[in-house]
Amino acid sequence: MTDPIADMLTRIRNAVSSRHPRVDMPASKLKAEIARILQDEGYIAGFKLVDGPPERPGRMAKPLIRLLLKYGPGGERVITGITRVSRPGRRVYTASGEVPHVLGGLGVSILTTSRGVMTGRAAQKAGVGGEVLCNVW
Repeated sequence: MTDPIADMLTRIRNAVSSRHPRVDMPASKLKAEIARILQDEGYIAGFKLVDGPPERPGRMAKPLIRLLLKYGPGGERVITGITRVSRPGRRVYTASGEVPHVLGGLGVSILTTSRGVMTGRAAQKAGVGGEVLCNVW
């Protein structure tokens, strides 16, 4: 897999469009930080690290991240859109004063900075720029 973050976002997008209550994906530290931001911003109900099924008997299970998706009253989607901005073929970096606004401030951009993974608003407040991973609205 060349872009695990794009795989994570695609799994979330597909699960939300199919109204699934949860979605599992291979775990990594960066994916866990993205999930933490999605939870803090209110886009998902929660997440946890779980052990997946072992591939073969006698082998260790690979860890998974389980995202608990969130829906509004009447089943409306909380995540209406999620897009990858910076990708392996075209990296997108931004300065602290030029962090993009998503839907005029209604959405969130997620950046990886020298101080860790954070939202665009937090990066502006901290005065740091970085790589724009994705936009969520």
